[in-house]
Amino acid sequence: MSLLHQPVIRHSPSTGAGSPDVWGIYEPDTGSIQYVCADPATKQAALIDVVWNLDPKHYRFSTGSMDQVLALVADQGLSVTWVLDTHPHADHVMASAQLGRLTGAPTAIGDRVGDIARIWAGIYNLPGAFDPARDFDRLLADGETIALGDLSLRVMLSPGHTLGSVTYVCGDAACTHDTLMQPDAGTSRADFPGGDSGQLWQSIQAILALPGDTRLFVGHDYGTADRDAPQWEATVDQHRATNRHVRDGTRREDWIAARDARDATLPLPDRIMAALQINLRGGRLPPAEDDGHHYLKVPIDRF
Repeated sequence: MSLLHQPVIRHSPSTGAGSPDVWGIYEPDTGSIQYVCADPATKQAALIDVVWNLDPKHYRFSTGSMDQVLALVADQGLSVTWVLDTHPHADHVMASAQLGRLTGAPTAIGDRVGDIARIWAGIYNLPGAFDPARDFDRLLADGETIALGDLSLRVMLSPGHTLGSVTYVCGDAACTHDTLMQPDAGTSRADFPGGDSGQLWQSIQAILALPGDTRLFVGHDYGTADRDAPQWEATVDQHRATNRHVRDGTRREDWIAARDARDATLPLPDRIMAALQINLRGGRLPPAEDDGHHYLKVPIDRF
């Protein structure tokens, strides 16, 4: 069976002083990669972009992915000090609120999530429904650093996929979310409300200006015609030499034209309408109604 249909865990070990251990945990239903980034000395860890599993055929939730992440944390003797997301995801539901409750660690996301919330409150016609300052423990500004044991983790605003996406840089590792794909797959889409291909180009160039040996960890992998096993790690130098969309020598205007043309053919992710209503609440369902059940809105003819 193709590994694209199975959970996969891989360890990218620390390369020395100032370098974190990074584990990637592949979630096959959405092609998402969840990360555990840890200081080898203190064993303090950040959980990044962990999935709360939603079956879109039955609209039922399960916790297999977050259970897998927490089992890895326990097996490695780690202590969770941050629960982080790079952006409000459109393709999967975030596990942040539950992980914050289970671990006691603060939840955080980029501080421009409020701008994203206002866009989607209008799309859903839910004025006042989303309050990131209420639903996340920290809203992180561009350039802000947070402690991860003896290491520091820097926030890099990386808009384009969404207007508030952030990259987390820790030593020689960077979780680059939905900017780059693997070099053989290229780059990510920029057509969601608030997205912009020109901004995404600038964000990618800033990421590719990091030191050449920086390990870049992408947000998704769907394989290619020539590869049926998931991958998620490559260095800056590898991307600059071989990324099929943005290798050195690529012209900005050519990439934007190609990206926009490709995006115009892509369908909406099958979980998007549920995911954003929950993710913009920090990974919480809307309040239960008088029958004790939770309900989601689906806008018609908006896309």
